[in-house]
Amino acid sequence: MSVLLAADVYGMTPGRIGAIAGAVLGLIAVVAAGLALARRIGRRGAAVGVACGVAAMATGGLVVLTADGGLGTGNGLGGGVVALGVGLLGVALGGLALRPKPVQR
Repeated sequence: MSVLLAADVYGMTPGRIGAIAGAVLGLIAVVAAGLALARRIGRRGAAVGVACGVAAMATGGLVVLTADGGLGTGNGLGGGVVALGVGLLGVALGGLALRPKPVQR
């Protein structure tokens, strides 16, 4: 008979910490790139969005690749997938904000 400990199920595992870090980086990327796209901050914000988005995708990808079990096992698989998606959105918005502006005549 095996007994599961509550700490194993609800504790902060390295996979969960990595997934949270990736998701936070992705959120920073989306906010910075969104503000740059709305022209509230300049090209530096777009570059921050792209850089944080790439870092979020790398972190999320690493978590997804190293997860031993499926969803709900405490390996951070769900958070890693979220970090991949939010990071991709940040890179896309940052890329749109970095494109050259049309010249007005």
